[in-house]
Amino acid sequence: MTLHEDIAVVNPSASAETMRAVLLDRFGDAGGLRLGDVTRPVPVVGELLVRVVAAGMNPVDITTRSGAGEAAGVSSFPAVLGHDFSGVVVSAPYEAFRLQPGDEVYGVSAAPRATGSFAEYVTVPAQQVAPKPKVLSHAEAAAVPLAAITAWGAVVELAKAHEGQRILIHAGAGGVGHFAVQFAAYFGAHVIATASGRNTGWLRELGANETVDHTTTRFEDVVAEVDTVIDLVGDRQDHTGPRSLDVLRPGGLLVNVPSGSWPTLLDDASRAGVRATTYRMVPDAATLAVIGRLINSGDVRVAVQEVFPLDRIADAQRLVEAGHVRGKVVVQISDY
Repeated sequence: MTLHEDIAVVNPSASAETMRAVLLDRFGDAGGLRLGDVTRPVPVVGELLVRVVAAGMNPVDITTRSGAGEAAGVSSFPAVLGHDFSGVVVSAPYEAFRLQPGDEVYGVSAAPRATGSFAEYVTVPAQQVAPKPKVLSHAEAAAVPLAAITAWGAVVELAKAHEGQRILIHAGAGGVGHFAVQFAAYFGAHVIATASGRNTGWLRELGANETVDHTTTRFEDVVAEVDTVIDLVGDRQDHTGPRSLDVLRPGGLLVNVPSGSWPTLLDDASRAGVRATTYRMVPDAATLAVIGRLINSGDVRVAVQEVFPLDRIADAQRLVEAGHVRGKVVVQISDY
């Protein structure tokens, strides 16, 4: 079996009322995905209908597919997953709304409670959509929303990045990480990022003041007295999260992002004399608009490692599952 044979193509869209989508028939591995037709979603009050050009791939899309993550929100099969999208508005809530048909937009879908972005069309609450950054292609823009909003929430809203602050960011080369490094640097913090050796030089280009190659060096051997840790790993690999408590100054803050990655976080932090909180992304058009301005001005860059065609979405998910992606992986849904 070739990589292209993992996903079956079933009847391309035959009418205006149907659309092509990636369908999940069961929880499990990527082999449970197929390409088929479903009814095109209809927007209700406060929603936009968007034609999707590209969709970003996030770890939560994969954990949900496997039966974890946000699987509790899947009410029936087949389900259409996918959070990030970039595309074109088809219909707006009303004639004078800020976004109108033909506008290029990006945002976060309401999956899995509604049809996700791995489809030709998606209905989205208006407060989760913003104008697409003009300097980005749709593929690049689709890599931004969930990861960038997450990074913004952790670095700007919770850590309140500022000059003189020392911030340690784990997994700095990943989807969330490469935005977190740039946001922290933009606001003047002294940024220390962990990554593999092949990415350390690149992270310095993005604004990191120091980098630690986690494949050769224990970060606690070379880092100490940081004000904030942005933990994008948790306790899932080499006890990265718990080890981070030792490098925080007394009363410092640890922000843990990966859901469920460190169940004893609050108790461990309390014993260590530091503060800690989890963080979960809340889609917000205003934040997306600010991030878009930073991208348009050249202050923030977007990294896309690879763009896959829709019929290779299983390959895209396997690449993300394998780890070591620089930035994001994107799926091309339709032509622009």
